[in-house]
Amino acid sequence: MQDNQRLLIVDDDEMFCHVMQRAMMRRGFEVMVAVNAEEALMLARQTPPAIATLDLKLEHSSGLKLLPELLAVAPDCRVVVLTGYSSIATAVEAIKLGAVNYLCKPADADEILAALDRQAGDPDTEVADNPPSINRVTWEHIQKVLQEHDGNISATARALGMHRRTLQRKLQKRPVRR
Repeated sequence: MQDNQRLLIVDDDEMFCHVMQRAMMRRGFEVMVAVNAEEALMLARQTPPAIATLDLKLEHSSGLKLLPELLAVAPDCRVVVLTGYSSIATAVEAIKLGAVNYLCKPADADEILAALDRQAGDPDTEVADNPPSINRVTWEHIQKVLQEHDGNISATARALGMHRRTLQRKLQKRPVRR
């Protein structure tokens, strides 16, 4: 990473933004912070960022919806998607949409910078010995179907054959560990 690059942090958690902004400024970055998609696009249009962190689950939007819009405004921007709600489906979509990496929260400034700096995949990444738990497989399937229905809870619930409120309760929980 070169010093003094312009960084855009997009996250609706204001405390996370404050902590990350301070950490990145200490590392020599010029930092802009946005707490929603509209603010992020406005900032990117005014001063295109070189790098960005993008929360997957924004209050009134999705980082996956914002990602192509952000890259249209700042095509050379390297984006890492951060989430507390990781799934294989959203990781694959984030990469397909142009993110250079995808990290699970909590992630610190050094982990984020390492993710932004990685140019290629790591063939030495460990492959798990055990298959994921049934709860994890269920979580992954729900995320995949939700992605297929553009985040529409009602359509996803219908596709999964479950009540909408049941699906909402499942989505409010943290992802199940492997």
